Amino acid sequence: MPRTMDDITWMRLALDEAQAALEHADVPIGAVVVRDGDVIARTHNRREIDGDPTAHAELLAIREASRVIGHWRLEGATLYCTLEPCVMCAGAMILARLPRLVYGAPDPKAGAGGSIMDLLHHERLNHQVEVVGGVLTDEAAALLRDFFGALRADGQK
Repeated sequence: MPRTMDDITWMRLALDEAQAALEHADVPIGAVVVRDGDVIARTHNRREIDGDPTAHAELLAIREASRVIGHWRLEGATLYCTLEPCVMCAGAMILARLPRLVYGAPDPKAGAGGSIMDLLHHERLNHQVEVVGGVLTDEAAALLRDFFGALRADGQK
């Protein structure tokens, strides 16, 4: 399924969330879950502030969306994320039976939605996720490039 004007609208909200991660020096990745035209979850990376390696925006959004709807199956939902998901987050999407993912920038180092591997379409798994990539890629990539550029300028990795 191709991207829609709604995809751009919701991705802008995910980009706002990514900006919020910068307030606590975390990697600027944001995620929004939409169901029936309503935002049911929105969050951003919280690894640094929570001291939790699993506090990725996508995972936190899936948890919140499940809490809001009162069920672990996210039927009818779309997750918008500013970066292609990693293996952990892609696995959570499969387990949540998420029907659709829309992401901004590809992740050539850890992407599990088609860049390095395509876990979301693995034929041996019991669920596949429809993936639309490249929505507002330039904006999403610029946030990450600026963040990591600043870290390198400060002598951090």
